[in-house]
Amino acid sequence: MNRYIHTQKNRQVDIDFQKNEGLVPVVIQHASTLQVLMLGYMNEEALEKTRAEGKVTFYSRSKQRLWTKGETSGNFLTVEEIRVDCDHDTLLIKVHPQGPTCHTGSTSCFQEETPKGFLYELEKVIEQRITENPEGSYTARLFSRGVNKVAQKVGEEAVELVIEAKDNNLDLFRNEAADLLYHYLILLKTKDLKLQDIEAVLKDRHK
Repeated sequence: MNRYIHTQKNRQVDIDFQKNEGLVPVVIQHASTLQVLMLGYMNEEALEKTRAEGKVTFYSRSKQRLWTKGETSGNFLTVEEIRVDCDHDTLLIKVHPQGPTCHTGSTSCFQEETPKGFLYELEKVIEQRITENPEGSYTARLFSRGVNKVAQKVGEEAVELVIEAKDNNLDLFRNEAADLLYHYLILLKTKDLKLQDIEAVLKDRHK
């Protein structure tokens, strides 16, 4: 029996569990960085449990049972989105990992430790700081002062970056560039915008 799943556009898509003896491959991807973390398999029951609990559950072919990732380590994979491929026999699940994904302690089971996409993870951290407003949070305090103060800070960081660009100290230049990017993300938040909104503009210009 096939089962339905909601995609991001809220369409119901038929999942074909019969092509591979009741199992479908599942690609696990970091929801923020888009890094591929691991590959597993699900049967119909594993998919239903994943959807119901919001944590990724696989069907272990070696143990012949359902297996919730993190059930022993605590490194659960919290579901952000579930998608199905064009042939309706492979799933892509975007997650927020609660720790390393690989049993070796690596971020990815493919042994890829990369900072690519980290800005999106940082963007979420900034949003969390602003929402939760923990005591002593510089980010929340600056955001609370309003767009003018945040914009002023971005201007100051931009000037400092330009000054460092004229010298040959790459360490100082990298740090000033990081400061500028960080405050730029806060400025985007004051305008209720995200990095992907700016990326869309650049992509459109590139056409």
